Amino acid sequence: MSPQNLDEIKEIIKEFFKKTTFEVEIEFLPVKDQTLPINLRVEEPQILIGEGGQTLVEIQHLLKAILRRKIAAKGEPCLSGREEPFYIDLDINNYKKKKTEYLRELARTTADEVSLSKKEKILSPMPAYERRIIHMELADRSDVVTESIGEGLERKIVVKPHP
Repeated sequence: MSPQNLDEIKEIIKEFFKKTTFEVEIEFLPVKDQTLPINLRVEEPQILIGEGGQTLVEIQHLLKAILRRKIAAKGEPCLSGREEPFYIDLDINNYKKKKTEYLRELARTTADEVSLSKKEKILSPMPAYERRIIHMELADRSDVVTESIGEGLERKIVVKPHP
């Protein structure tokens, strides 16, 4: 991500939130692995986070589409001749950070329970990115295995004792 593109991305994001009329304080964190982490601070975060974080996911998706269009419109290719890939990771009042910590703790306590009881446990349905956090947290454990079951919005994780 070039410094010019980074500056432009920051300006586009500031302009986007100015147009929403929400009072937000924007914190841009250092770029890591082509991803620009952005933390917003707002008085009423629930409006922008939405139920289960769905509005936050949609705002991030919308911002990404706007940025791609505006950056690609400038036609600044990287050395390979293609547009340089970049990502944004939008968080509001550290919601995603807290949610990730909660999910990791849920994964560990569930795995401990399954390991002790030798009975599988089915977690509540959750979106793909949340299921991925659970799977990743338990991937190195030798006493349990995880599996996603179900379809669409009803997809959930089963934590089972290792056979």
